[in-house]
Amino acid sequence: MSPTTMKAIEITMPGGPEVLKLVDRPVPRPASGEVLIQVVAAGVNRPDCLQRQGGYPPPAGASDLPGLEVSGIIVELGAAVTDRKVGDRVCALLAGGGYAQYCAAPAPQCLPVPGGLDMIQAAAIPETFFTVWTNVFERGRLQPGETLLVHGGASGIGTTAIQLARAMGSRVFTTVSSPERVKRCLELGAELAIDYNEQDFVSLIREATGGRGVDVILDIVGGDYVQRNLSVLAIEGRLVQIAFLRGARVELNLAPIMMKRLTFTGSTLRARPVEQKAPIARALLKHIWPLFEQGAVKPMVYQTFPLEDAASAHRLMESDRHFGKIVLIVDPDLC
Repeated sequence: MSPTTMKAIEITMPGGPEVLKLVDRPVPRPASGEVLIQVVAAGVNRPDCLQRQGGYPPPAGASDLPGLEVSGIIVELGAAVTDRKVGDRVCALLAGGGYAQYCAAPAPQCLPVPGGLDMIQAAAIPETFFTVWTNVFERGRLQPGETLLVHGGASGIGTTAIQLARAMGSRVFTTVSSPERVKRCLELGAELAIDYNEQDFVSLIREATGGRGVDVILDIVGGDYVQRNLSVLAIEGRLVQIAFLRGARVELNLAPIMMKRLTFTGSTLRARPVEQKAPIARALLKHIWPLFEQGAVKPMVYQTFPLEDAASAHRLMESDRHFGKIVLIVDPDLC
């Protein structure tokens, strides 16, 4: 039997990292189709920071606690769960509630910890791998032999996209903010890494592709990048927007979309129903889990923090000094 109370990180009010406080909360009970997970580690993602600031509320019915991904051990099954069992070591995608000792998760969004990875690495998988798979390979339709441009290659999303695209047989270019990040992205598999503070990605991408441009762009920047993205896409290219760090409102010249028959799309993941997330989980298990077990890809964990020091994890996230993922250790004895 699980305990009735647990430690959790609560957003006490909208604000800076200091509003994250360790509190006692009731242990959630799994609803029908859910499992209860004893959390070992929880991934930290930029949407957690946006939620803390008051700009990204959880979907209706989701936990108000931050945290979109965890690794842990299933300790209780809700009604109608037949394909999971107590004791399974899993990583899970959540709509919220990961910064806690226990969380309820939809059973279809739980995947086995990949062979060869520990629980800390597993906690860094769900949010970014679900996001990259559905946006790059489903919406963006990236094919082997095609070219992908990833903006923000040092982020959790970026390091994931670089690895997956290379493993799937595509050429990868990326933009980053420093020479050190250029070096690390090249080591990760990017063919070209561009320091956007010193170089123009449009001219360098055109040069690298012989003037053709790229087939797919995964963009977290938005703002003034949107027009530049359209200009550097190849004929029939696809621009996939998943965030807009430089702003969501832009004035566009739409002519490149028409002249080059471009596709401009995007998506969010958190609010989508389980029925839409479950097929993504199945696709990851089929296509990506073997890559984990072969050592072809892995989550890039930059730094860990204890659960009670979630504020420091958010400060690091917002400093943009990290490369890859930040993870909270909830139960160090089980890592």
